[in-house]
Amino acid sequence: MAQNKAQTFAHLDEAKLSWFHIRAVLIAGAGFFSDAYDVFVISQALPMIYQVYYGPEYISGSYPANMPGFNNSAPIPKTPQNTKVNFVDHYPNGVHVDGWLKASTNWGNLFGQISFGILGDSMGRKKVYGIELMIIIVCTIGSTFSSSLVRGMSIIVMISIWRFLLGIGIGGDYPMSAVITSEYASVRYRGMMLAAVFSMQGIGILMGSVVYVVTLIALKDQIRNDYAVLDYVWRIAIGFGVIPAVATIYFRFTIPETPRFTVDVNKDIEQAARDIQIITDSFPIEDHTAPITPATKVTTKIIDEDELLKPSKMSDFIQYFSQWKNMKILIGTAYCWFALDVAWYGLALNQSTVLSLINFNGPAKISVGGKLITPPLDIQDLFYQIAIGNILVACAGTVPGYWFTVGLIEYMGRKPIQIMGFVIITICLAILAATWETISTQQVPFLIVYTIAQFFFQFGPNSTTFIIPGEVFPTRFKATCHGISAACGKVGAIIGIQAVGPYFATNTVVVLSVFCVIMATGILATFLLPETKGKTLEELSGDDRE
Repeated sequence: MAQNKAQTFAHLDEAKLSWFHIRAVLIAGAGFFSDAYDVFVISQALPMIYQVYYGPEYISGSYPANMPGFNNSAPIPKTPQNTKVNFVDHYPNGVHVDGWLKASTNWGNLFGQISFGILGDSMGRKKVYGIELMIIIVCTIGSTFSSSLVRGMSIIVMISIWRFLLGIGIGGDYPMSAVITSEYASVRYRGMMLAAVFSMQGIGILMGSVVYVVTLIALKDQIRNDYAVLDYVWRIAIGFGVIPAVATIYFRFTIPETPRFTVDVNKDIEQAARDIQIITDSFPIEDHTAPITPATKVTTKIIDEDELLKPSKMSDFIQYFSQWKNMKILIGTAYCWFALDVAWYGLALNQSTVLSLINFNGPAKISVGGKLITPPLDIQDLFYQIAIGNILVACAGTVPGYWFTVGLIEYMGRKPIQIMGFVIITICLAILAATWETISTQQVPFLIVYTIAQFFFQFGPNSTTFIIPGEVFPTRFKATCHGISAACGKVGAIIGIQAVGPYFATNTVVVLSVFCVIMATGILATFLLPETKGKTLEELSGDDRE
């Protein structure tokens, strides 16, 4: 059985990088671009929503007369046009409402990752792939047109509901894209292909800020005349995320089932051979009825159907993971993703403190009558600065880190990159926590340490925690286990955003220390995992011995 299976999948495992592989990466990567764009675009949208819908209610008072640089002999009234609203302090339980709004997509991710993972293993990759994008498209449109009800739910309640539902679709994309890419890839390029798919997360993060910059420039004069025009800005930015999803959905619905699922679960050897032929030969990718050559016919007869793996069942799942050698791998993939996301999301979606330290979060405070105050500002310029600051952070460390992983993962291996990343991030967070009182006033040293940390998040565990679960589990459980691992990551993200993140501005040292300790535990958990470089999926899962 083991020898027959190895012969069947040899064409896949030894295949050269082909147009089909590139196409699969582009199809999965475009979805991941949309996923990341939708998740992170909210961090800049929320301040605009607060400004437009809560500014008139919460902004009051005036700026004092004779402020340095303003030449004002009389007090200047505070308005939403010249003052940023402090939503967190004024709205009831505002710090946690803000945390929920940022984390609502992650709550949806958690449900989507588990449910689509189970569906992917029970119904097949092809039948499920594309449904998650339909959910994303509908819910992105819903988020874009969110508004308050005349009597009842406010805009922040409505948008949180749409964001939760959006998260279900985004969550479903994680196990499906990872598993499909992994099961189509050859051994030599599997890690690089998975990393390339995931690297689109960085492009999505970057593009979100680019769209904000372009929109703010295009509407500059209108915003300076009326701050309420910001209501168009955040809607345009969120709505843009639907474009890559719409462009990709047809190709997801037409991609063939993975040969490994077809053989291991569906037991359709002939169809698997056809699909392998599509990948390894020169037939047009759209032609799913390419003729089987005599050589391929021999391949289809190698495996006896009675020897094929049994379909996925709960009892089979429990029996497999009742063995420590298997269970420790699931614990390792799940906990490493959890540890990573506590800090990664806790920092990424609470970046206002970082932007303030690098002077991209509004004007510096001025002294008036012995007191430091924030002076009047240009509301358009404020949000433009924030968008530019996010672009700088993304370009300095985030985006390059992903592509270092793409280029080096097949040379270094998965575990060395993950351990290296956890170690360096732990050191960076320890430095920031230990020296916060001084380094927070020194822009260049702070930016160096923070950028290094961001770089090694991506050239480290943020990439490998996505890659490894797509390789180490049997075909019949692979999507489910990837979904479980990813869902554990989202539990970490929720903790980082809602339980720890809200206190980042007021208790920065404590928050950084917590993140540091959790990162250190990720180092230890990585030792539960096998190195997957250079091994077939059957060797990694033990299916070659069954």
